[in-house]
Amino acid sequence: MPKFAANLSMMYVEVPFLERFELAAQDGFKAVEYLFPYQWPAKELAARLKSNGLEQVLMNAPPGGIDANTIEQAWGKGMRGLSSLPEFKAEFREGFKLSIEYADTLGSPRIHVMAGLIPQTDRVLGDAPVSLRTSSDAVITNTAMRECYLENLAWACDTAKAHGKDVLIEPINTRDIPHFFLNKQIDAHNIIRELGCSNLKVQMDLFHCQIVEGDLAAKITEYLPSGRVGHFQIAGVPKRHEPNTGELNYPMLFDLINDLSIEHKWDGWIGCEYNPLKGSEKGGTSAGLTWLRDYQNSKK
Repeated sequence: MPKFAANLSMMYVEVPFLERFELAAQDGFKAVEYLFPYQWPAKELAARLKSNGLEQVLMNAPPGGIDANTIEQAWGKGMRGLSSLPEFKAEFREGFKLSIEYADTLGSPRIHVMAGLIPQTDRVLGDAPVSLRTSSDAVITNTAMRECYLENLAWACDTAKAHGKDVLIEPINTRDIPHFFLNKQIDAHNIIRELGCSNLKVQMDLFHCQIVEGDLAAKITEYLPSGRVGHFQIAGVPKRHEPNTGELNYPMLFDLINDLSIEHKWDGWIGCEYNPLKGSEKGGTSAGLTWLRDYQNSKK
């Protein structure tokens, strides 16, 4: 049976964040993930995990910034990671060190490093090599961004390995996050092959993958056995509500993941990173979990 983790950044939003741990546990979840823990003391979050019998399976490194205030400001200003931006190398590394501290306290074995946004110019470049102007008005190239990305990922993997952590990279669709640097599964896997870091894995979000590429069953069949997939995430397409809404046959995909997991001894989690259709209503997230209960009951 696949293992599902509640995403507390998007689920149970009808209550304050610290109260969501209890609601997830009451709904039968054994694990949680969320974006950024940095607004709360790590020991407080660890206590919530322990008191509710929950495991932390994933968290994000800062999207920018190096402490609670600057991280919140960076996210609010639209920063979506710094790892591919040469001018922010020092800030990225300082923020990643903070994520290691939190991951150690929370027991999270995985840290997602967001790639960042490609800075935009105001001119049409056509087929010419793309030059990008950063906030400091320095001109960089796609090649320079990729080199910076690989250098930062190698450093992050080396840092994380000493703490027993995996570093995850996630291809994200440019409809929801325009100009995001990493968009396709094959690009993420090629980066992992190129770097050769044993603790660098792909965060395979099926919502983003369906929007950008589709052909999910074939991609799961290709990539899960490779050992390079560290985590799955799910949501209904196109509106990012419950998995039983929209165009995807998730029960079939869950069965496929389960069969491949048994065959290839994959022991990862599926993160429920969706916005419940009635999430703002009292009990809305719990009421929307019929998709999970129905699937689990079908396997008994």
